[in-house]
Amino acid sequence: MSTPGSGAIEFVLPAHNEAQSIGGTIREFSEVTASQGFDVRFLVCEDGSSDGTADVVRAIGDQQPVKLLTSSERKGYSRAVVDGLRATTAQIIGFIDSDGQCDPADLSRLAAALDGADLVVGYRNPRADTVTRKLMSGAFKLVYERLFPVRLHDPSCPYLLIRRPALEKILSGNLGILKQGFWWEFNARAQAAGLTIQQVPVSHRTRAAGQTQVYLPKRIPRIAYEHLLGLWALRAEIRDA
Repeated sequence: MSTPGSGAIEFVLPAHNEAQSIGGTIREFSEVTASQGFDVRFLVCEDGSSDGTADVVRAIGDQQPVKLLTSSERKGYSRAVVDGLRATTAQIIGFIDSDGQCDPADLSRLAAALDGADLVVGYRNPRADTVTRKLMSGAFKLVYERLFPVRLHDPSCPYLLIRRPALEKILSGNLGILKQGFWWEFNARAQAAGLTIQQVPVSHRTRAAGQTQVYLPKRIPRIAYEHLLGLWALRAEIRDA
């Protein structure tokens, strides 16, 4: 199956303490997408892990097309993702999380939708997260849609494809205002930049191993507060641009 625009798709994966899952995620994604005819590469932005995640990625690099960006400091999700996106070189860039929740079989659907679009965003159908996490996202979406003209089913879905020129437009802004809610911000900036956006349903699976390193229950109130402050700051920046 041909890729829109030809050439490899470079997938960015952020990883913090994902040693139990990232190896299987990369191997499965590589094998399934190769069987579909895609040339897929991986760029792992490892974020101050203490469980040997970087060592697992280095070991995989002997068998898989994987590049590693590693850091001894804990940057946080958004900053790690931005660093990863800035380090990409391909004309088509993809994104998945490291926990195995994205189904590689869905890549063919995303790639087909990219024909004639700048950005394709998946929406999880159904979403395999906790009730608390889904309620939090639903409430946040109500506020988000009041502030930004983004009408996506699932603005926080971490499974997407984007063309290089479109990514460069987004990266030209002060990306990373929302320290954890990166994809909410990314999609708001994409809309403000006038990108052509398509959305397609994607499968969403339970985590391959471990637990989320971002949305731990004890951190949710603080994350919600920071998200709301970030939304107002983002809205002000986009309005002034």
